[in-house]
Amino acid sequence: MHNVVISGTGLYTPANSISNEELVESFNTYVRQFNADNAAAIERGEMEPLAESSAAFIEKASGIKSRFVIDKEGILDPQRMVPRIPERSNEEWSILCEMAVSAAREALERAGRTPADIDGVIVACSNLQRPYPAIAIEVQAALGIQGFGYDMNVACSSATFGIQAATAAVQSGQARAILMVNPEICTGHLNFRDRDSHFIFGDAATAVILERADHATSRYQWEVVGTKLLTQFSNNIRNNFGFLNRCAEEGIGQRDKLFVQEGRKVFKDVCPMVAALIAEHLAEQQLDASDVKRFWLHQANLNMNLLIARKLLGRDPEVHEAPVILDTYANTSSAGSVIAFHKYQDDLPAGSLGVLSSFGAGYSIGSVILRKR
Repeated sequence: MHNVVISGTGLYTPANSISNEELVESFNTYVRQFNADNAAAIERGEMEPLAESSAAFIEKASGIKSRFVIDKEGILDPQRMVPRIPERSNEEWSILCEMAVSAAREALERAGRTPADIDGVIVACSNLQRPYPAIAIEVQAALGIQGFGYDMNVACSSATFGIQAATAAVQSGQARAILMVNPEICTGHLNFRDRDSHFIFGDAATAVILERADHATSRYQWEVVGTKLLTQFSNNIRNNFGFLNRCAEEGIGQRDKLFVQEGRKVFKDVCPMVAALIAEHLAEQQLDASDVKRFWLHQANLNMNLLIARKLLGRDPEVHEAPVILDTYANTSSAGSVIAFHKYQDDLPAGSLGVLSSFGAGYSIGSVILRKR
């Protein structure tokens, strides 16, 4: 069995950003128009009026202040409130492929590798824009990588599950190095007319190079000490969009064909599960939470991350111990914890221990213990 390191990470950030204030202005315009158009029914008690939102409410509920998006104009148009992403011909690289390649090029550069050094591609993300051919095979072709590629989806935990799969492939000798990428257009499945969730998501893509430790030459190496995964079925985060929707016309366009969640239930269920899994994982490696210099946690909600870190450390974490990027990126699903890792790893000295963890729909939880070389 070969030892495995993460030797490079990459990030693609869209050019457009939407502040809470901009998002709220669009949402409240829609709310006022809806209430005006349905005033008679609301007056008769046949329909509930919609409530306006506020930037202060969003930040208090989530810690989010802004988010990067693939398309800003379509989201902020009160008559549309959906990103406008034109279809591309089959002869053009898809938008997910384009995002993945951009992040991958930075990861390859940090790893000191070229596509010729990579034997496999894993695209791990919450929403794939088509069933086939696999986006991973498209990314493989766009970069000129020989070998294999496949897609996988474990919602917000896709990246940590992808890291585990890549680690196993390198450990076993199936591949010298694997490119694992997470292109996330989360705004495409977000209901921007739902007050409780319209602010949650942003768009981004991340990439991770995993390779044999005895081959690695990068300045940015992190040994994969261990991985631990857990899934437990829950309907509290769900998206029912899929190819069978066309077989039941009555459901097309219904609210559940986009992201829906029971936020309070998710908070109550997931936080103790994540803290317990990470604690168990550390104990299995004969480590304690106090040994960990940094927790790169899934960037979904600031209050969740603070509670998880508090449960693990027995105290409030210092800012540097559990860095936050969701204030400017919002929830980017599987990309979130990798963005935090990408941005907040270079300052740590050799020998430092860190935990990269994600959690989301499923429920699904992934923990990756890393040691800087």
